[in-house]
Formats: sequence, C-alpha cells, structure tokens
Amino acid sequence: MSRAILYLLLSACPLAALADVPAAVNEVRLRGCHGAPGATQRLRGNRQLDAAARGLSVGDSLPGAEQHAGYRSVASSSVRLRNVPGDRDVARLVESQFCTQVIDRSLTEIGSYRRGPDVWVIVAAPFSPPAPGDRDRVSRRVLELTNEARAHGRLCGRVAYPAAPPLVLAPTLERPAREHSQDMARHDDLDHVGHDGSSPADRVTRAGYKWRVVGENLASGVMTAEEAVNGWIGSPHHCENLMSPRFSEMAVAYAVNTSSAGGIFWTQLFATPR
Repeated sequence: MSRAILYLLLSACPLAALADVPAAVNEVRLRGCHGAPGATQRLRGNRQLDAAARGLSVGDSLPGAEQHAGYRSVASSSVRLRNVPGDRDVARLVESQFCTQVIDRSLTEIGSYRRGPDVWVIVAAPFSPPAPGDRDRVSRRVLELTNEARAHGRLCGRVAYPAAPPLVLAPTLERPAREHSQDMARHDDLDHVGHDGSSPADRVTRAGYKWRVVGENLASGVMTAEEAVNGWIGSPHHCENLMSPRFSEMAVAYAVNTSSAGGIFWTQLFATPR
C-alpha cells in the first residue's frame, strides 16, 4: 500500500471565502500540471474520507485516520493547507506541490475537512475487490489475458519464452484454487504451502485431478484481473509459469478478508492432465 503525506505552508494572510477544495483539486486533475496530461475522470467525494481528513486535523496518521473512519484504501495521499485564501490559491498550491498525486488516475476519491483557516485533503484509491458473483467473469478475463500473453514470445527475467498454445479453464482445478485463496485470506499469509502443509500438487491431487505437471501463481492486494495478470507477467518466476508450454489448463480464484493486510488473495493454478 503506497502512502504519502505532504504539508504545504502558506505565509499568514487574511482569510477569504472558503475554497471549494474538491472543485479546486479536480480543476488541476483534469487540466494536468507540470507538463503532464490530466486525468479524464474527476475525483469522487467520499464521506468516510471526509471523516479521515478530520482525523488528520487532530493528529492522526493517514493510515490511522482511514482506519478510524472505516475507510480502506489501496493507495492514498494527503495534503494540509494552512491559511487558505481562496479557490485560485488552492488550485495553484495543489498544482505546484501535489501534482503527481492529484493526476494519478489510480486515485479516484477525495475527502476534505476544514478547521478555521486550515484545510486537510485526502485522495485515495478505494479497496474495491470483485464481488463473489463476479467469479465466473473474472476467471474468463484472467484466462483471456493469460492467453493473450502466451500468444507472443517474451522475456521472463532473462529467459526467452516463445509463444505458447492457449490454455483452457479446468473446472476441477477451480476448487483447490479457491480453497487455497480462502486459506491465505483466513491467515493473511501469501504462501504456496497451505496451513495444512499441502503443496499445490497435493491440493490438485485431493481435488481428483490426475496430472502430469502442476504450477501455481499467487498474488494479493490487487483488485482486478488486469492487475493480477500484469503483475504475474512482470515477475520472472510467475511469468515462466504463465508462458510455459508444459501447461494446457488453468483455473483462478480469489478470496477477500477485509481485516487482513493483504485484503484479497489470488491463486492461479496451471496443470496438464495425464
């Protein structure tokens, strides 16, 4: 989880009308700054983030303020403005001191709080995992993205892999993938070894799948099929599994535990039947 806290100090000056902080921040976000293009979507207001911004005003850390407000983020940044004069000044200060965070397209929500002449602002990407009812759609999307990757040769670290044949979904592999994701979520632990001591091959065998070769990719904290597959492609050992011509079938599953540090845990199983 990435976080940054930035404090902006203004010299003392008479207080004018309260700036519409979200509007000023969105002005910079849509316009862009420091030569970088703006985002295409406005930041959405969030009442829990407003409460978290209020927590910052009484000395909470950013993680503590979010936790006390009941808000979970994947990434967030905060800014404090002192002696805020008006909208133009807020936009100018945000543009000069908070540009990178404001135009970050992965950050989609905003909260703010004012006490006297000072304003606290938080921009964040909310923790928004796929719903349980999205499992089939997500599985199909992971398969599609995996096969798109396999359709082209690539380097996995320093090892060159040629294009590989497409995989198909194997329903028998879905249960061990789901159970391992649930096990990791329950224990907040990303590990190929299950808490019963099982290996990926053990779990696949228990499911009744007769295999010649088995492989497994894991991930945590990512919200979408795109993020999961991109992360695996970018990691040499995960990429090798994803590109291996030894595998002909796959399944993927995820499990959510909002009280865990990882939040969401993914298991992608690969195999070839006997």
